[in-house]
Amino acid sequence: MSFSSARIDPFANNRQRQAIALNANPSATYSGKLAETLALLQQAVSEFSPVTQASSLGAEDVVISHMIHHQALNIPVFILETGALHRETLALLERTQAHSQVAVKVYRPDPEKVIAFVKTHGQNAMYESLVLRKACCQIRKLEPLAVALSGQRAWVTGLRQEQSNNRANVALIDRTDEAIKGQIKLNPLANWTWGDVWHYISVNEVDYNSLHDDFFPSIGCAPCTRAISLGEEFRAGRWWWEDETAKECGLHVQK
Repeated sequence: MSFSSARIDPFANNRQRQAIALNANPSATYSGKLAETLALLQQAVSEFSPVTQASSLGAEDVVISHMIHHQALNIPVFILETGALHRETLALLERTQAHSQVAVKVYRPDPEKVIAFVKTHGQNAMYESLVLRKACCQIRKLEPLAVALSGQRAWVTGLRQEQSNNRANVALIDRTDEAIKGQIKLNPLANWTWGDVWHYISVNEVDYNSLHDDFFPSIGCAPCTRAISLGEEFRAGRWWWEDETAKECGLHVQK
């Protein structure tokens, strides 16, 4: 998978690539962090197989997928298609499937559960209470995630310490769930800055979600994601109506 937006994205010449222009500013230790990341991905295959990458198709995840491809690593990629993603995300999903040379699996929620939830609570239930929002995440994300991770010893994520206070202690190798679920979480970009991520995208011409050009640094389901304004926190656009401490869907909650 080339991940080159110049060759893959038919709209690349028709939109301003603001995310690269604004953010592609690597840290002084970028080269060392890149080497560290590549080493961890290689270690993932040699020590933690079977292993898979969980991709939201956000900036961090397309960087990891690009590395996996160019290192020819046996790390298949999976994507949770919740049924509520932005059209821009779905467009990138199609391009990824069309051009990937590694396995890209798509997991979707049980349609009967989604219909039952909407019938009972409505399509805007997530705005009514934290309980209902998490119930929606449970059906659309957590249950498909459990299926995707079945039989895996480890999974790779795009978590970074810089993303939020809740993620400030993200480790490269997280063994929190190893005893309970038998799975290790690998976070190869844990130490990367936002500038590092976009420098890699720029240098390697990685295809990315065009919502990033519209000031969406963190992208989830359409009803639960908005653009952020200057000065707002990185994940301010996720579940913006909720308290800061509640802004996780459950995929990456530390017990």
